[in-house]
Amino acid sequence: MATPAATPVTSASRRRQRSTRLTVAVGLLVLSAVLVAAALATGSWALTAAAAVLAVALGAAATRITHAELAQSRRDAARDRAEQAQAYRRMSDDRAAEHAAYVETVERRIAEREASIADLEQGLTAAQQRVADATLKVGAEARRADAADRARADLAADLDAAEERAAEAIVRMAELEQEVDVLRAELEVVTAAWQSAESLRKRA
Repeated sequence: MATPAATPVTSASRRRQRSTRLTVAVGLLVLSAVLVAAALATGSWALTAAAAVLAVALGAAATRITHAELAQSRRDAARDRAEQAQAYRRMSDDRAAEHAAYVETVERRIAEREASIADLEQGLTAAQQRVADATLKVGAEARRADAADRARADLAADLDAAEERAAEAIVRMAELEQEVDVLRAELEVVTAAWQSAESLRKRA
């Protein structure tokens, strides 16, 4: 963002006013010097005295003009500094508001990612429990199949079904683990960005 400053039109107008006033002051001083020199050249004491008095008056007028110009320049500079300070304060307030909004957004994203991870972890736990249950069921069915030759066909069908459910649960568990890994990576990226923004704000 550009540094606040006076407009070019205002600056040019002020420079023209200063140039005109200083030119007038210098002209008065030159005029007083010319008058004194001319009076001295005539050799008349009265003209010299009158020229000296007039020179003092012109010098006082030039001094007054120069003093007024200096005071105006100081007032203009003070006004410019006040305007720049106000502009910088507004910029600082805007940046603080933008930073607060960014921090709020990052924190909301982190909360959403953490909630998603928690849900997926619950789903993963449930899938692991189903895998364990299915594995126990497979073992029980196998033992019953060995002990009961009479119901071998029925038990074989139940065993196949249990194995199929176990395979599905294992596949689902792997998918959930991949989703958890992806969300954790996103959380790490968002957290790193938020920490970097906080570090930049503290150094600013």
